[in-house]
Amino acid sequence: MAPTWFKLVLVVFVIVVLFGRGRISDVMGDFAKGIKSFKKNMTEDDTADAPRPVEQTAPGRLESSLDTRAGAQAG
Repeated sequence: MAPTWFKLVLVVFVIVVLFGRGRISDVMGDFAKGIKSFKKNMTEDDTADAPRPVEQTAPGRLESSLDTRAGAQAG
């Protein structure tokens, strides 16, 4: 049995009477903020998962930093 227009109007009327027009708009506004926040965080997570470029260093500089670390650990 499909809902008729009368049943839909009755349900909307009961909801408005119970919660009031202002309360319903507050709830829907909070719901919209939640959706926007969720979408924003999803796009931030996508960019955070992207591979970051590796910094290019001169080969001599890289080797010297490794030699310094090895000397500090051995001593």
